[in-house]
Amino acid sequence: QVQLVESGGGLVQAGGSLRLSCAASGRTFSNSAMGWFRQAPGKEREFVAAINWSGGSTFTADSVKGRFTISRDNAKNTLYLQMNTLKPEDTAVYYCAAKRAFYGGSRYFIGLSEYDYWGQGTQVTVSS
Repeated sequence: QVQLVESGGGLVQAGGSLRLSCAASGRTFSNSAMGWFRQAPGKEREFVAAINWSGGSTFTADSVKGRFTISRDNAKNTLYLQMNTLKPEDTAVYYCAAKRAFYGGSRYFIGLSEYDYWGQGTQVTVSS
């Protein structure tokens, strides 16, 4: 059974940092493009960051550019999201996602419908 399990969320003051992790099990994701999304109360799920299969190519949303960094450790089958200078508007449930098929090169994906596997989410709350 394929599973993505996020961890590392919590309550932090504005200006603080958190690092989210997404541990994959049930199959290797070392050849899968992956991404992070978030959903705030009353809003649609939105793209945060994406990474290609090797980790050599990344893309982040304008709203988090310069503050969030996506990375992966394929040996550990784990995806990360380093979040710095957090703002109250970053408060949301954060989800990791992975593609089933292999796409080589620098390809990454930013659309919700482009991903096949999703984690259950981890809550991030930023207080002002």
